[in-house]
Amino acid sequence: MAIALIALGGNLQQPERQVSKAIEVLAHTPGLTLLQASSLYATAPVGYDNQPDFINAVVQMATEIKAPHLMQLLLEIEQQFGRERPFPNAPRILDLDLLDYDGMQLDTPLLTLPHPRMHMRGFVVVPLAEIVPDFVLPSGQSVVEWLTTNKHDDVRKLDPNSIR
Repeated sequence: MAIALIALGGNLQQPERQVSKAIEVLAHTPGLTLLQASSLYATAPVGYDNQPDFINAVVQMATEIKAPHLMQLLLEIEQQFGRERPFPNAPRILDLDLLDYDGMQLDTPLLTLPHPRMHMRGFVVVPLAEIVPDFVLPSGQSVVEWLTTNKHDDVRKLDPNSIR
């Protein structure tokens, strides 16, 4: 069994519900076992500002599915949720990113592991720190160290009682 870390995000069609539903889909997918799920976090959009805030989370899964096949499965789940890609950083119903797969290093047209930009994204590192605080980022810092040296006050933890 391998351990995979997956980031989830979305900002369309009740994103709290979409991200929560995607966590349930992953948890009930054959070959995947949900180990931990972070809280949901709200974050302002990056790159294209004229859109609603994003809702983000990270899950830790045990899996028998090989990394490239898992990435393909994540893309299929995005499509099932209605994901469209009209332009970079566009609003989306669901985005699933494979952040890490058992510490594997991989660079293919489909998949780069570990995720090459995760250490630049507070909306990934903050929820990751909640569930795997000793995880070491590609930059060499642990997520806890990253939190002490990088701005991330734009990532707001949602109150579970306020989620619709």
